[in-house]
Amino acid sequence: MKSKINTLIIMFLISICGFSQIDRSKQPKPGPAPEIKLETPDKFKLKNGLTVLIVENHKLPRVSYSLRIDRNPILDGDKSGVSEIMGSMLGNGTTNIPKDQFNEEIDFLGANLSFGNGTAYASSLSKYSDRILELMADATINPLLTQGEFDKEKDLLIEGIKSNEKSVQSVASRVSDALSYGINHPYGEYITEETVNNITLNDVISLNKSYANPSNSYLVVIGDVKTKKIKAAIKKYFGEWEDSEVAQLSIPEPSSNPSATEIDFVDMPNAVQSNIIISNNIKLKKSDPDYFAALIANRILGGGATGYLFQNLRDDHGYTYGSYSRISDSRYLASRFVATAEVRNKVTDSSVVEMLNEVNRIRTEFVSEETLKTAKATYVGSFVKALERPQTIANYSLDIILNELPESFYQEYLQKINNVTKEDVQNAANKYFKADNLRIVIIGKGSDVLPNLEKTGISINYFDTYANASEKPDLSSPIPDGVTVKSVLEGYIEAIGGADKIASIESVVTNYEGTTPMGTIGQIEKRVTDKYAQSTLVNGNAMMGVIATNAEMFMKQGGQKIPLPPTFLEDVKATLGTFYETAILNNPKAELTGIEKVNGKDAYKIEMAGTSMSGTSFYDVETGLKVKETSVINMNGQSQTSDVFYSDYKEVEGVLFANKKSTSFGPQVVELTLKEVLFNEGVSEEDFK
Repeated sequence: MKSKINTLIIMFLISICGFSQIDRSKQPKPGPAPEIKLETPDKFKLKNGLTVLIVENHKLPRVSYSLRIDRNPILDGDKSGVSEIMGSMLGNGTTNIPKDQFNEEIDFLGANLSFGNGTAYASSLSKYSDRILELMADATINPLLTQGEFDKEKDLLIEGIKSNEKSVQSVASRVSDALSYGINHPYGEYITEETVNNITLNDVISLNKSYANPSNSYLVVIGDVKTKKIKAAIKKYFGEWEDSEVAQLSIPEPSSNPSATEIDFVDMPNAVQSNIIISNNIKLKKSDPDYFAALIANRILGGGATGYLFQNLRDDHGYTYGSYSRISDSRYLASRFVATAEVRNKVTDSSVVEMLNEVNRIRTEFVSEETLKTAKATYVGSFVKALERPQTIANYSLDIILNELPESFYQEYLQKINNVTKEDVQNAANKYFKADNLRIVIIGKGSDVLPNLEKTGISINYFDTYANASEKPDLSSPIPDGVTVKSVLEGYIEAIGGADKIASIESVVTNYEGTTPMGTIGQIEKRVTDKYAQSTLVNGNAMMGVIATNAEMFMKQGGQKIPLPPTFLEDVKATLGTFYETAILNNPKAELTGIEKVNGKDAYKIEMAGTSMSGTSFYDVETGLKVKETSVINMNGQSQTSDVFYSDYKEVEGVLFANKKSTSFGPQVVELTLKEVLFNEGVSEEDFK
């Protein structure tokens, strides 16, 4: 009875509201852009020139301080890296408070305080706002720059450089920036071990002294504070900051765009994918009349999963897990349009052609009304959502100051987005996407990709991993007649102990350990015929594990079981076994793709392509032993590549194992030493749950 009454009430409401008069065959017309009303932060300037912006927000008892030191980009030259070292040294105590005491007090307050290259950020409960502001000011005005901290940060920077030597992504970014801007431009120079070794502590002190000045700095305060009270505190603590003359160095012009579209190729034999960066330099400011049209044009071309590039390369062709573009503005008139993709070696040439097709498409064809509407909606949504954060008001106000924008810029933001027409999009695309003057930087394995790239008809230049011009790489290393996947893998099995010995082993446990600044790193791997488990330990404590069986694959972290997508399991199933080589011996997906140099010696290369996980193994031509493994994981549109190098083989109960494994943990290369091997013991079903 109650249900019937409710139904009658609903029908009655429908009738009196006139819902039956709606024509559902027509799409509702969009309403006008919402009127944006932005609060104006309280703004004042100290006598020393420090500009302060305050936004009161009393919803939560918290406060944050953001310091921005603004000056022209710096060219470090033959001491490139000094800015990075300076940024990493700041915030580690003051000349008044030792490092340990300084950090202990911040922890005691439950606060955060961090410094970067030209930035600082602090946050705490509002009841500690005065003290955290005092600590921030002290660390800014009186930084503790010691020889010990300098040496530590210098060593860390060099370690990072070494660990990235074989990173395709790092090389792609470095070469693309260097060729686009020029190595004598702040955006194009790069850091090397040589330039870091040129730096002294005095260089850091001198740079900080000339760099950190209140007259070119901005302090943004947001949170549960009273303007009058916090203003007095800022004057008290930051008023001591003495101003000095800021040397505003001139910024050189970036390199010119190519006179005709060209490919700039870097050969990296270890690359299992090609990294493609298509770009051209532009001059775009936020204040330019076509700024909003340029944003929309880029969003349509490559701003996400609905972009032309993504739909073509991923959805239509399956070349990559994602292809995107970006366009940046710069008040220094040095910015770029960039389109990127990481693709399989075999489709590198096809990917370049399709990316160029999409750039030409947005230049020559009007976008559809639906596509234009979707792109606008994306900006409207993100803009409105950003307004929910109190930081937005301060950030917008600071942006207006730094970019010399009209006060109404953000109040009119949505209206200007909605005013963009399909003609505006096409005009902006033709102005900023230089289809005939593009620089196509490709980092990849020359022997795999160059023959087909040469067929595109695009001129190819050759560079080394530091953007120095070089000769075309020697692609000759043919696979000898009779050498196959099976012969290479059987050669490896024979080299480590023989097929009969391997067949008698039902389970294998290996335990490797290495030392890092964070402590002892351990890797324990357990393999049986149809299951695999690997655990990573730090100082003896399990941090993360990966387990695969014929039925499932998951991660274990902190006692939690995190399932991985089904595609991971499908890729791993083919490699399950007590030894990887016996598992893939007769797998048709295993492919012998060539011979490469590994640590200066020829090695056969066998690839196992997968959907989410792909692996490449390298076997020394002379000894047959495995010398390297490369893994590529693709997930959520991102890919990650890791290398493991094997050396110093030793015998354990008649089977050879690599005594040393060299791999990367974050920015650091770590050498792991074999501690233990167990055959047919030390494994239980619990290890795979």
